[in-house]
Amino acid sequence: MVKKIFFQSIFFNFFFLKEVFAAESGGMPQLNPEFWISQIFWLTLTFGIMYMILSKLILPKISANLELRKSQIQENIEAADKQRKDGDAKLKEYDDIILKSKLEAKNLFKETREKALESINSKREILEKQIDEEIKKAEQEINDLKKTAPEKINKIAIETSSEILKNLIGTEVNSSSISAIVNDLSKKNGNKYYDN
Repeated sequence: MVKKIFFQSIFFNFFFLKEVFAAESGGMPQLNPEFWISQIFWLTLTFGIMYMILSKLILPKISANLELRKSQIQENIEAADKQRKDGDAKLKEYDDIILKSKLEAKNLFKETREKALESINSKREILEKQIDEEIKKAEQEINDLKKTAPEKINKIAIETSSEILKNLIGTEVNSSSISAIVNDLSKKNGNKYYDN
């Protein structure tokens, strides 16, 4: 408040001191009151012309440039937002495609694995059945051979013995007597070579 009063008193002192306004006393001629009307005229005319030039020529160009820049910036922002949204949509679509592909691959792998396991199991069952059948046939053949082997061996032994005796003695030997001897031997041995 004190500063305001101080500056006001200095300002009014300049108006009231005659020496300040007088050109002869070495003061400033701009502050001489006799030149004030012409100064105000030229000031008004100069600022009026400058105002007209600025308002009619320069400021419209500046405001047009500012509006153009503002619209371009707004368009760029909108384009960037649109591209960001498109990018987000594409990224989401890409993620969805990857997720679907992973699920399809997982399901395909699972189905293929199940089919392979089913095929392996069915082939194993068929193979086990075939092996069981072959084992049964082999066991049956072995049992049949066990049952018929003593008779065949006796028959072969009788024929071989008769041939050997015929070659040794030179005459035919009765096969019934040879078979009786072989049967006696087999009974004494208890058919140990033919029974389990």
